[in-house]
Amino acid sequence: MPRSLLVLSLLVAVVAGSWLARSAMVRWRDLRAAQTYELAAEVRPVLVRAFAAALCLTCVSALGVAVLVGERGGRGAVRAVAAEAGSADRVAPPPVSSPSAPSAPAPSAAVAPSASAVAFASVGRAAGGELMQGSVPGPNGRSRTVRVWLPAEYGKSPAERFPVIVLHSGTPGRTADADLPDVFDGVASAVQQGKARPFVVVAPEAPGGTGHPCDLVAAAPQAVADDAALRSAVGAAFRTLPPGPAGWSVLGVDGGAPCAAAAGLARPDLYGAAAAVSGRYDARALAGAAAEAPGAVTARLLLAAAKRDTDGLASGRAVQAALQGAKSRAQVRTSEVVQDYTPERERLRLVRVAVQYLAEGLAK
Repeated sequence: MPRSLLVLSLLVAVVAGSWLARSAMVRWRDLRAAQTYELAAEVRPVLVRAFAAALCLTCVSALGVAVLVGERGGRGAVRAVAAEAGSADRVAPPPVSSPSAPSAPAPSAAVAPSASAVAFASVGRAAGGELMQGSVPGPNGRSRTVRVWLPAEYGKSPAERFPVIVLHSGTPGRTADADLPDVFDGVASAVQQGKARPFVVVAPEAPGGTGHPCDLVAAAPQAVADDAALRSAVGAAFRTLPPGPAGWSVLGVDGGAPCAAAAGLARPDLYGAAAAVSGRYDARALAGAAAEAPGAVTARLLLAAAKRDTDGLASGRAVQAALQGAKSRAQVRTSEVVQDYTPERERLRLVRVAVQYLAEGLAK
């Protein structure tokens, strides 16, 4: 019998049995009341209804067992069919190609990931976002630590691609966030205040061999390397905009500022904008780098310093004057109005200004 018919019969038996049992109870109470008052009453209707209710109960039990057995049997049949299909798939031998015909190459989509792919692991949280770390070959071929900060919006928008800020460090063998742990707070606050879109921040380890890595870059900005390994590793591991001036920018704070200025002026084909905060610069070298920049892309640079930082303000103005005198295509802006109660709060505000500038550059 089909399972649907069994279920329907079960429901009919339950309803009929319930009605008959209730009717028998009512008749039984009437019989007892009649006997109490010595009235005449028939016992037969009570017995008939009680017998019918018992019969319905038996039918309910039998139909219930039939429904359960049928359901288990159906599941067992499904499992048996699936097991048989799986067994057939395992036993079937692969097709053998003809010895005279060369084997066809595997499609590109089936190629396994490259063994050189960089794996990034979470090392903590900062400024509401997640901090990842991996090991990426540097321009000299040696492995170096790279930290990637993912903003809070990264996990909320799984289909969105994010612009990138490359954050330079001025301390050999360290990433910028190790010396400036509040730098991510500045980036996040710019987004929270509606002054910038969310960025993914990439902080590569500064090279060793010298106490001030950015001094060498500032002295010879033309030697800024095309860090293809870094861009490739980040692009493969995270949802970022494609490398290039439309989606990538560069930032440096304190000791890392000369590196950011040199990278932005020397490689406008890689970075759409650069921001240098509280740095000291070689104005003549930076002007020469801007004049020799490849391509016809205009470099964009912000030089920001706190109002109390007189040496930083003077160094930024010297760079601006040198670039104007060299008649380069670079567009340079300065920020000299930030002031607060402590240097830490000033740095936070300066980073916020820098991120806003970088976001404007990408929008344009």
